[in-house]
Amino acid sequence: MSLGQTFLGLLESGPRHGYDLKRTYDDRFGNARPLHYGQVYATLSRLLKDGLVELDGVEPGEGPERKRYAITSAGVTDVGRWLGTPEKPEPYLQNTLYTKIVLAVLTGRPAADLLDVQRAEHLRLMRELTRRKAEGDLAEQLICDHALFHLEADLRWLELTSARLDDLAARVRS
Repeated sequence: MSLGQTFLGLLESGPRHGYDLKRTYDDRFGNARPLHYGQVYATLSRLLKDGLVELDGVEPGEGPERKRYAITSAGVTDVGRWLGTPEKPEPYLQNTLYTKIVLAVLTGRPAADLLDVQRAEHLRLMRELTRRKAEGDLAEQLICDHALFHLEADLRWLELTSARLDDLAARVRS
């Protein structure tokens, strides 16, 4: 996800302080990984330099001055273009889990154990997401569904790989 374009989209509803952007981002998109303040202000600085946002005001705060940012017309155009561009589907042709399984086979370690541990971790996360989905609003339900569908596909792959471990071992070792 592009943090800059996400901030631009959030700023379309009106000017905000960096703190407000972080809080809104974390509430809507950052459940697993909240933003660090450094990311927020570095991104806002880049957007400001690129002419996609402008300072809308500066207010004294308890600490440093609080800058309020507003989206520019160039920013509206940029976020509109980003929203209208489809994301490249990621086929995950060779991810870390696949690499671990091949290395386990190559080194004589029990790949089946690795698959079992991974399956248990997937199921644990699926239970957590199912709980979050049941307790969440529509936005939370949608993001949980997205993650659950990907985890279900991973589980199918884990099962298929378990069934093919002997064939994989024969091919990898030859």
